[in-house]
Amino acid sequence: MGIEDVALRLLKLSIWVWLIACVALALAGLSCRSLHTADVAVVPGNTVYSDGRPSPRLTARLSAAWRLYAAGRCKIIFVSGGTGASGVNEATAMRAWLIRKGVPPDAIVEDDDGVTTWATARHAGDFIRQHHFDSAIAVTQYFHVPRTMVALKRFGVHHVTGAYPDFWEARDVYSIAREVPAWVWYASRPMPDPAVTTDGG
Repeated sequence: MGIEDVALRLLKLSIWVWLIACVALALAGLSCRSLHTADVAVVPGNTVYSDGRPSPRLTARLSAAWRLYAAGRCKIIFVSGGTGASGVNEATAMRAWLIRKGVPPDAIVEDDDGVTTWATARHAGDFIRQHHFDSAIAVTQYFHVPRTMVALKRFGVHHVTGAYPDFWEARDVYSIAREVPAWVWYASRPMPDPAVTTDGG
């Protein structure tokens, strides 16, 4: 067997492993449908338009979190995001959307520096510990739930479950493929020095 044959077999094996991992990750996210309750619902940010409207994907996340709160399945909604190309901070727009839906302002915590899922988990973990809570529901797209959950657990949230909206896009295929290495990185990346306040990745 030549080097080219070995390389081809390794390539095929890698593709199969990747596909299996994609299916496993998607199924793990889709399994987060049980009716758990938690202290805090954590909602990572996504695209916000220049007029302050959340994109359809982000609106779906917020709607899922609002339903959890309305059903008494969480006490606090922790919205987290950064400022994107629109110039509008995602967390600020998310808070405004929830208030318009009738969520009391004191039931919403706004994290304006959640520029990545890792940063969101770090800040949410700090908030949960400081307020003597111990449970969270990660509210995001199904394929993003596993990575958000593992990040929250790594930042000390003892009990983490997930929830996702019924929102589907063709780009989900790309997003699932992207989530595989991202989940591996989040599960294994070194924890930050507590003295360091910058976040990345």
